[in-house]
Amino acid sequence: MYTILIVILVLLLIGALPTWGYSRGWGYAPGGLVGVLLIVVIVLALTGRV
Repeated sequence: MYTILIVILVLLLIGALPTWGYSRGWGYAPGGLVGVLLIVVIVLALTGRV
């Protein structure tokens, strides 16, 4: 379950990067937010709280 959650968050992080035409105006906020969520989930998974 944790592996699937981490894979989904990594895919969201890649999809939120402002490299495509439709997302250039977004800046780095979506990628940063998903990155923070990914780090939080990884830390929680490593500590055994998820």
